[in-house]
Amino acid sequence: MDDLARLSVKRVSFKYPGGPQSLSDVDLQIRRGEFIGILGANGSGKTTLLKVMDGLLKDREGSVRLDGKEIRELSPKEIYRKVGLIFQNSDEQLFAPTVFEDVAFGPINMGFTGDEVALRVAQALREVEMEGYGKRSIHHLSFGEKKRICLAGLLAMGQEILLLDEPTDGLDPMGEYRMMNLLMRLNKDRGITIAMATHRVDLVPLFLDRLYILSRGKIVREGTPEDVFTTPDEMEEMRLRLPQIAELIYRLKHDDSLPFDKIPLTIGEAREEIIRLVK
Repeated sequence: MDDLARLSVKRVSFKYPGGPQSLSDVDLQIRRGEFIGILGANGSGKTTLLKVMDGLLKDREGSVRLDGKEIRELSPKEIYRKVGLIFQNSDEQLFAPTVFEDVAFGPINMGFTGDEVALRVAQALREVEMEGYGKRSIHHLSFGEKKRICLAGLLAMGQEILLLDEPTDGLDPMGEYRMMNLLMRLNKDRGITIAMATHRVDLVPLFLDRLYILSRGKIVREGTPEDVFTTPDEMEEMRLRLPQIAELIYRLKHDDSLPFDKIPLTIGEAREEIIRLVK
């Protein structure tokens, strides 16, 4: 195992009782300080993989190691001091009447004093741009605010590895970018290791340096966005598509014979290619 790996998944397979095979021989590594993506269509096994990595699903084949130790041999407290999972639906995770009580739940159960709990809650709310929301009712929060409070609950426990299941799902475009910029800041400034499961291909080239494509429970590709995004037909086989700007340039290159040197994945890259052609 790579010495820098925080989470290492090796030959993991999982099947729900009475259901189809959800994961098949999955290999994946998350190195210290990385921000990776697990990209896949709905039903590809992303949520199951995150739950296996978080230690919630233990009846699986293969190995999951947290800092070199098999996760099944660790106590829940040992796992949750380091790793936290945010569900796709925030309402499944939030349960306390107020924001403060919800964010404080983890630190209280970890045995921190009252003053330390208050300090951790205040700091976590500040980090997710929800300072001053402590007394607010959970039920009066917007969808995006609930996602931020879920994130604050993990940060208040001091967790160093975040597993996020579709963190931008249900958000409008501005909410998506605010959430992604928040996660980027936590990753770059705080050094928090992040794995994000998503099906939103247009976000990936903008924020993630490395990703895995999960299709029908199997990892079918790994690498940079440039490595894993290929032709529209190949992406369609995995029930995904190219980022929209890449799809446009691909069609201009292959259907209209415009001499693009490469298929850009972002607007900035596309602008450079178009300017080069015009000149």
